[in-house]
Amino acid sequence: MTAARSPEGPLLTDHLRHWAAHRAQERAVTYVDFPDARSAGLHHTLGWQALDARARAAAGRIADVAAPGDRAALLLPQGLDYTVAFLGCLYAGVVAVPLFSPELPGHDGRLAAVLADCEPACVLTDAATAPAVRAFDAGQGLPPLPLVRADGGAPTDAPPPSRRPAPDDIAYLQYTSGSTRSPAGVVITHANVVANARQAIAAFDAAAGRSTTVGWLPLFHDMGLLLSVAAPVVGGFPAVLMDPVAFLEQPVRWLRLLGAYPGTISAAPNFAYDYCASRVPESALHEGPELRLDRVRVLMNGSEPVRPGTVERFQHAFAEAGLSPEAHCPAYGLAEATVFVTTDPHTAAPTTLSCDAGALAEGRVEPREPGGDPVARLVVCGGPVGQELRIADPATGIGQEAGRVGEIQVRGPNVGRAYWKKAALTAEVFGVRAPGAADDEDGWLRTGDLGALVGGRLVVTGRLKDLIVVDGRNHYPQDIEETVQSALALVRRDHLAAFSVPGPDESGGNEEVLSEAALSEAALGEAALGDEVLVVVAEHRRDTEPTHDDARAAARTAKAAVSARHGLRLHQLVLVPPGTLPRTTSGKIARAAGRARHLDGTLPAMGEALTGVGEEA
Repeated sequence: MTAARSPEGPLLTDHLRHWAAHRAQERAVTYVDFPDARSAGLHHTLGWQALDARARAAAGRIADVAAPGDRAALLLPQGLDYTVAFLGCLYAGVVAVPLFSPELPGHDGRLAAVLADCEPACVLTDAATAPAVRAFDAGQGLPPLPLVRADGGAPTDAPPPSRRPAPDDIAYLQYTSGSTRSPAGVVITHANVVANARQAIAAFDAAAGRSTTVGWLPLFHDMGLLLSVAAPVVGGFPAVLMDPVAFLEQPVRWLRLLGAYPGTISAAPNFAYDYCASRVPESALHEGPELRLDRVRVLMNGSEPVRPGTVERFQHAFAEAGLSPEAHCPAYGLAEATVFVTTDPHTAAPTTLSCDAGALAEGRVEPREPGGDPVARLVVCGGPVGQELRIADPATGIGQEAGRVGEIQVRGPNVGRAYWKKAALTAEVFGVRAPGAADDEDGWLRTGDLGALVGGRLVVTGRLKDLIVVDGRNHYPQDIEETVQSALALVRRDHLAAFSVPGPDESGGNEEVLSEAALSEAALGEAALGDEVLVVVAEHRRDTEPTHDDARAAARTAKAAVSARHGLRLHQLVLVPPGTLPRTTSGKIARAAGRARHLDGTLPAMGEALTGVGEEA
């Protein structure tokens, strides 16, 4: 075995010990802190030997209060200590549960629910966060648990706890973000995470000496954990971290870090690329240190689905800084498959497929030249790496031919084992047999996502549970949301939700409830009684205070745009204040939760609703 090659060991900690022995003083992980608005960033770094020593020291402290197989909740902020805590759990054979500090606003209920579900034996935290953890436990009526300091104690040369985990033992529980249901913990084994790290490394040809990951995604997020911990540890290349809040405050910070290291690899959702394009002024390309993005190798966009306009806007904004079009890599993944499933290659610019909008509504992807009949634009997300993928009819499980939309199903060594303590849900999702499959054939993971294979490559069309069906035709909420936000300047980009609700005769007085919910424009066209009708709830921009006249005008404009683009009648546009729509911990709009709040009348009121105007746009 040489220092230049990663070991073949089955555990993440096998790789960590290898790099500690062969690249002791080389950079392993760097956390960049921005203490004030003018800071260029303070870099805090651990080499491979120091990271390994601190992880083993943490493992010893964890083993004092938790037995192998027990759960340990990680409740601490982004930083070096989080990486140490996670790897310490793996060394100790304890099941890590990556979570977040109780100081993260707006997610108290989710955090309490996850802690009750996973029943941890201890909490990993740091000195600064420990008081908030204690206060949270008391406030939620949770039993106090032993607190293990990830930032405490000196690094050690002592061996890790004597019991070595098996590859099929549980490494961690990755709780889903809860955008479509209450959080569920995906059981990820040691073998799963190493397999997925290797798949990502192979997809992007990453290697020590020529690659660096740069990330602001939270480490409790599936992609954040793979990008900034698992893949670097397996591949032996350094990771650079920053806090998500530091990114939101000044997105140019992320861009400067991307340009500061060789062969940078990063990932972000749609909103982050749009956020950079709109919030980083052109002057940033010329003032202060030169912004150079010619060293960026891979920028993954794993949103579901990736929007063509996002890729185009980001490239247009930063091409002058040397950003290569080939760096954009649309991808697809989900927590149940550890995270990474498919990607477009980094050797070619992204492919946008124009297809017949009417055919797509009927479940077919039929390529069309732009112009003439309405077209829908889909970004190709490439093919699977080290795993298998199929498209199946959601109702029957029968495989679909190329170009037919169905449920995306996956199988491979990266697919998690189950949902924690949810046997019925596990049986519905994991290891599902294809019709006619042999008894000894491995089952498939049902992703709940819709897509099609075109030329052997995946296009993602949306979420099965978010699908809007009106008059027997399928419509994808993200397409309607894009139409509305493009038509209305007063709407915050990526802060809106489209969904269907029962028509007036099935709503049980719903129209009266809605009139109390928010400033809105409703019923610009009469819906057939008993039909599902389309509603869009949108946050207005922070620098606007819409009047009733503004709301009327916005509703008319939105209705016209939705009708022209999708052939749909928009029943109601609901304008709500910034910060109203519920979001998941990974930043996605939680459409199902937004719909529920809309129906039960708990959206914040902006004044008396405007209903029944009935004007044609």
